Amino acid sequence: MTVQTPSAPVQIELADTLVRLTWDQDTVGDFPFIWLRENDPAGFHPQTQERMTDLTAIALDIKAESAEQIESHLKVSWADGRGDSLYDLAWLRAHRPGQRAADAADTGFISWRSDLSAAGIPRAVAEPVMQEDAALQDWLVATRQYGLSIIEGLADSTEAGMDVAKRIGFLRETNFGVTFEVKSKPNPNNLAYTPVALPLHTDLTNQELPPGFQFLHCLANKAEGGESLFCDGYAVAEDLKTMDPDAFAALCDISIPFRFHDETTDIRARKRVITCDDNGDVIEICFNAHLADFLDIAPEQMARYYRAYQMFMAMTRDPKYVLDLKLKAGEMVVFDNRRVLHGRSAFDPNTGRRHLHGCYVDRGEFENRLRILAR
Repeated sequence: MTVQTPSAPVQIELADTLVRLTWDQDTVGDFPFIWLRENDPAGFHPQTQERMTDLTAIALDIKAESAEQIESHLKVSWADGRGDSLYDLAWLRAHRPGQRAADAADTGFISWRSDLSAAGIPRAVAEPVMQEDAALQDWLVATRQYGLSIIEGLADSTEAGMDVAKRIGFLRETNFGVTFEVKSKPNPNNLAYTPVALPLHTDLTNQELPPGFQFLHCLANKAEGGESLFCDGYAVAEDLKTMDPDAFAALCDISIPFRFHDETTDIRARKRVITCDDNGDVIEICFNAHLADFLDIAPEQMARYYRAYQMFMAMTRDPKYVLDLKLKAGEMVVFDNRRVLHGRSAFDPNTGRRHLHGCYVDRGEFENRLRILAR
């Protein structure tokens, strides 16, 4: 059955298991009856918009008796006698099954290598970011696209960097606290609290969910050495996939153990170095050679895995991928901890003070703020 309504050119075809809607040549949607019934607008709470429909009360082979257009809505009459459902056609067009709904937080990613240079890192000034939603939105979009940015003009206070982070969302607390101090100190329980060089890594791969965006506010950086190092893990993974598909697959398929432990803590998790989405695109890097626990995979997997792991590690040290810069007091570097690997060169604490103040905001908070600003 085909119905054409002159006042609104939406073609409606009622098939055995679905309704097909055609808005134009390029916009066609197939809406299975079970999907339509579960998403009946009447089945959502009017204030909270949470789903209240009980899926178990809907027959999987539910049928529609008729479907027609009424002004800007689609009316479906059900064969089980449970009344009609009314759907906004614009809403149906935006939520066609088989396509992802538009998401303002999906900015896309811009891969980079060392040729980006320190001068190419997106920058923003603290005061406009704190005062103007447009400036905040522009900065967040650039930070998500590149996975890395720098905020300038911060006050000489540990609160200043935290205030920028809180402008986005809640701070993520870890076993190191809500915030942490990156400086050399006695009896360290983490290499970050020493003056030694830190190879590129992901923070807290031992956590069930490693933190999302990291904020490192430079309060002082007068010691010799101590340059910050960054590498786009997505770019490394993309190049590895091209150069050696089997090595890439090994890092995607095989999980390895990570562990952090001290006198009061023992936190462990298994992670794959590379995680991809359903389309095969890289969406997460978890790489930390210092927190890697004893490799416990099957002996017959080890030759393949060690070759891939070593290859990835060597690429993170290739100057082709690494940016280095020396942060200045009043600057804060912000980066996606599950994309951009970070590290530092060794420094001599006897030649001057080096002090960074850090915190985390999870990806979910970051993306939430992007969506709210886009409204």
